[in-house]
Amino acid sequence: MSSPCTVRRAGARDFSALRAIRLEALRDTPEAYGSTYDDSLKWSARRWRKVAKTWNYYLGECSGVVKGMVSGGYNEVHPGTCWLYGMYVAPSERGSGLATQLVDAVVTWARADGARQLYLHVNPGVRRARAFYAKVGFVENGETIIMDRDPSITLCTMVKTLD
Repeated sequence: MSSPCTVRRAGARDFSALRAIRLEALRDTPEAYGSTYDDSLKWSARRWRKVAKTWNYYLGECSGVVKGMVSGGYNEVHPGTCWLYGMYVAPSERGSGLATQLVDAVVTWARADGARQLYLHVNPGVRRARAFYAKVGFVENGETIIMDRDPSITLCTMVKTLD
């Protein structure tokens, strides 16, 4: 196992690291994300800077190298709720605790926003992710949605109580 990792909020200066880890995630597990590698590869540096600066991304760094990411945000279909999006941990750090640190960063953000619950969508076919989310306290609530970019993928909704 590698050295301890830290998690911090991304900023505009992190755009290239965010781009690299996001593209890695999209190559590693394309069925887990609402965007595609090919589409994200086309984004300009200006767009990546804006995303890094304005979206609520957290980066996990191990020995100064970004090895994970996650974002927290809102969902227009479920007003007033906080959501975990785009979670990824590099294979070299899986099982190290970095994933839990990333979830904790979004939990902290959601609590500060006044949320009592945190939601996410997960592809049931990505068994490792689904099992991890259950391990850290997320439970399926019975809701499912069809992935916008790929109607053959049904996502299940999981929720974690923050009280």
